[in-house]
Amino acid sequence: MYLVVITWLYVTLMMAVAEATSSTGSLMGAVVTFVLYGLLPAGIVAYILGTPARKRAIKAREQAQQAAYDAEQAGNLPDAEAAPAASAAPDAGGHAAAATKSPLVAPVRKEP
Repeated sequence: MYLVVITWLYVTLMMAVAEATSSTGSLMGAVVTFVLYGLLPAGIVAYILGTPARKRAIKAREQAQQAAYDAEQAGNLPDAEAAPAASAAPDAGGHAAAATKSPLVAPVRKEP
């Protein structure tokens, strides 16, 4: 995949150099040629061709999180540090908030 993108960028770079060194060309024309014929299409093609790899990475990450969650629920973890922090539910500890943003505002909590 990257070979096609690199080759296309090389071809458009040579087009831009030819535009810049031509007697009727300009440096602005060379920049426009490289950006519109090179960078923009190559970026779109790289994004489209990279979609399956991104989907595989997302699926693998979700499976790893699900496996960690299942292991935590089954009690198979030897210590608390083995569970990734991202898989824990927020505010699952039941502790009060440490501090507020302003020292003038007290944290709100339920009365016991």
